Amino acid sequence: MLLILAIVASPLGLHAQTAPPAGDASDAGSFSWPDRFWISGQFNSITQYQPAFHADYSGPNSLTPESDLASSRVMTLYTGFRLAPNTDILCDVESAGGTGLSSTLGVAGFPDLDVVRNPSLSQAPYIARVMLHQTIPLSREYVESAKGPLGLATRVPARRLELRLGKFSTVDFFDLNGVGSDSHLQFMNWCAANNCAYDYAADTRGYTYGLVMEYYDRNWAARFGEMLMPTVANGLTLDWDLARARSENFELEFHPSAFPKRQSVIRMLAFVNTANMGSYREAIDGYLSGKDPVPSIIEYREQGRIKYGFGVNLEQELSSTLRAYARLGWNNGRTESFAYTEVDRDVAVGGDVRGKAWRRPNDKAGLTMMINGISGDHRRYLELGGLGFLLGDGGLNYGLETIVEAYYNVHLWHGIYIATDIQQIWNPGYNRDRGPVSVASFRFHFEDSVPFTKE
Repeated sequence: MLLILAIVASPLGLHAQTAPPAGDASDAGSFSWPDRFWISGQFNSITQYQPAFHADYSGPNSLTPESDLASSRVMTLYTGFRLAPNTDILCDVESAGGTGLSSTLGVAGFPDLDVVRNPSLSQAPYIARVMLHQTIPLSREYVESAKGPLGLATRVPARRLELRLGKFSTVDFFDLNGVGSDSHLQFMNWCAANNCAYDYAADTRGYTYGLVMEYYDRNWAARFGEMLMPTVANGLTLDWDLARARSENFELEFHPSAFPKRQSVIRMLAFVNTANMGSYREAIDGYLSGKDPVPSIIEYREQGRIKYGFGVNLEQELSSTLRAYARLGWNNGRTESFAYTEVDRDVAVGGDVRGKAWRRPNDKAGLTMMINGISGDHRRYLELGGLGFLLGDGGLNYGLETIVEAYYNVHLWHGIYIATDIQQIWNPGYNRDRGPVSVASFRFHFEDSVPFTKE
């Protein structure tokens, strides 16, 4: 029964975006019994093929140079109930299965965001999100809002405070981008959907518990999040002791009038993680001194160590069908990569276009380039044969990991989409002695929702 319900969908990562002014509090919309409910779901399947490529050598965490085929799938059931006009309870049940190429190892900008990085995890359904969402009005003027899995109101105050408490993904609310945040309908690569230098708090499946506070005004917003960190790198267990482990996340969002009738968005991000993390420099020194047979970051973890970073996220509407985006990311790189991926410097630029010009208005095509780098300490650690939770070729001839991705998403009927995608990866895992690598992908996506009220 759960699997049947899960194949009713709404795209993941929806976040209410306000429209121009539309009335005041006396015109805030109805609150009938059917309006209180939300039930939707999605099914997403990605199959990827990697042909054989050149590699001078390989290590325990390398992308295999032999040809490889892998598939992933994610099913999610989204539910919500409005307790009051400004109060929602949201709960999502998810099931994820399959695996990534080379067991999701060997590439910092991995080509499939749906992959769960621990293949030993059960494929049984689990609670992905469960949260209380409270809106506090700060003005009598109301604006239109898109009802969806992360918010059930169709109209919200133009100025407001939104509070969320519970389990969710940090990137449900931080580092969002209209061109590159939805791997189910847009780009598939980790570094296209998120800022890869943003080592955001998450367990192995990508979720955490925490509190998010957001302030919205007409042309800008600010948000803060306090999240739980995993107990070990890329681990499933979260540390509930905030005195010793936590993640603070800050973001400012601006909607300037840069071009007439064209939306512009600027988001500026900062994060500070505190956890039981290791130091690359200490692991290197331990190896060079003869204490350790190989560099091991695990041996030099220390509770309370800090990792911090910054990001800039840009969107620009160029026409009614064409958009561009860019992301820049940086983190201190001395503390081990702990939660997302092994990237300390990140640049991504690209765009998408809707198919209106060729009479396919619901189709979309996208093109992006991503360039990833790591700090000097991180680089030296991998050169000496150290292993991260994703990378480790046994050696390293350093070069920037560069990825180009292009996709075409076809709308077949109602909530059914298929997509083809090609990714070309130079210097996988930052290693000039390996690659380049080509990855071809096919994606099937279905989404639908239960219509409680007439459209």
